[in-house]
Amino acid sequence: MNDVAVSPYNTMPEVLNDFSLPENIVIYDSTLRDGEQMPGISFSSDQKLTIARKLDEIGVPEIEAGFPAVSKKEQETVKKIACEGLNAKILVLSRLKKEDIDAAIQSDADMVLLFIASSPLHLKYKLHRSKEEIKEKVVESIGYAKDHGITPSFSTEDSTRTPLLFLEELVTLAYESGAKRIGFTDTVGCATPQTIHYLFTHMRQLVPTPFSAHLHNDFGFGLTNALTALSSGATHICTTINGWGERAGNVSLEQLVMALKILYNKDLGIDTTKFTELSKTVSNFTGIPIPKTHPFVGDNIFTHESGIHVAAILENPHTYEPISPELVGSKRNLVLGKHSGKHMIKQILHDHDIDADEKLVANITAQIKELGEKNGYISNEEIMHIIGKKTEEYNDG
Repeated sequence: MNDVAVSPYNTMPEVLNDFSLPENIVIYDSTLRDGEQMPGISFSSDQKLTIARKLDEIGVPEIEAGFPAVSKKEQETVKKIACEGLNAKILVLSRLKKEDIDAAIQSDADMVLLFIASSPLHLKYKLHRSKEEIKEKVVESIGYAKDHGITPSFSTEDSTRTPLLFLEELVTLAYESGAKRIGFTDTVGCATPQTIHYLFTHMRQLVPTPFSAHLHNDFGFGLTNALTALSSGATHICTTINGWGERAGNVSLEQLVMALKILYNKDLGIDTTKFTELSKTVSNFTGIPIPKTHPFVGDNIFTHESGIHVAAILENPHTYEPISPELVGSKRNLVLGKHSGKHMIKQILHDHDIDADEKLVANITAQIKELGEKNGYISNEEIMHIIGKKTEEYNDG
């Protein structure tokens, strides 16, 4: 049996229309930077190093390891990661400030992600600077980074609420100043896919440089906007493990990689069988549980209770699973409860070499349903107790 069973419409030319993806797609994971900005999270140096190693092990090509200017300890941790000999390129964040760039340089990172806010809201209420001042800082900072031996990338913060003409000015300035990558940020996740398509399609015609997308999930559009960005000119996408980050978080590493691999036949060479382990590692480090319904790595994704579903699953798992759990390092879990049916009971009896006619199966099923209405899931111990009790009663009767 194949590991995948998805909609056959996905690959039809009339469905794809003008949708296409770039040949080379690069994930840069920001769990160690933006993920850590999730309220209540602070990774230790050892935890950051462990996560970086695991990201590198599965084949993530770029790791945004931190924001060196935050503290001396942060800078030292990033340097440890940069000196670990990983295959992944190490990226760091920096404001358009000399001291930030110096901290980035001293961390031995491969690329500095220079950023500054560009929207009227941020210019007026956060930066208290004029457009001309922003433009001066862009040219000055990119030049300073280049002159001091670190590859500069440039991104506007709050790009999707920035007037187009000002974005064009900043993009042109950044490119002419030597930025090797230019990024757009949907800082509060408020752009529609149509907006993302418009911005990237427009900007890629302006300058011949790689474009990146940093997309938040406030309206639940993170993954959709990432795919839209890729089909509209972006080549680099920012992700985080579990999609964690500020507010509603970021584009989920697991979801983007699996969507590209399974739905769009675009394998990025990332080992997806380690996703569940990676997700749980980060969850354990933070003490924040993974939502049970979280795609691919949540506890409920390959768990089935409904009698109708379980009966079909026992015949062919793809009836209610688009992929095999092994693809993400998980396993199938069939549980008993209020919605369970006789097929699951029969399977359990068969697995334990217990003979039972339809009447006994019906009695056991009824008892399990009753307990399930009170308690939800039923433990294996409770199941075997019910089976033993009902079997004994049946034989005595």
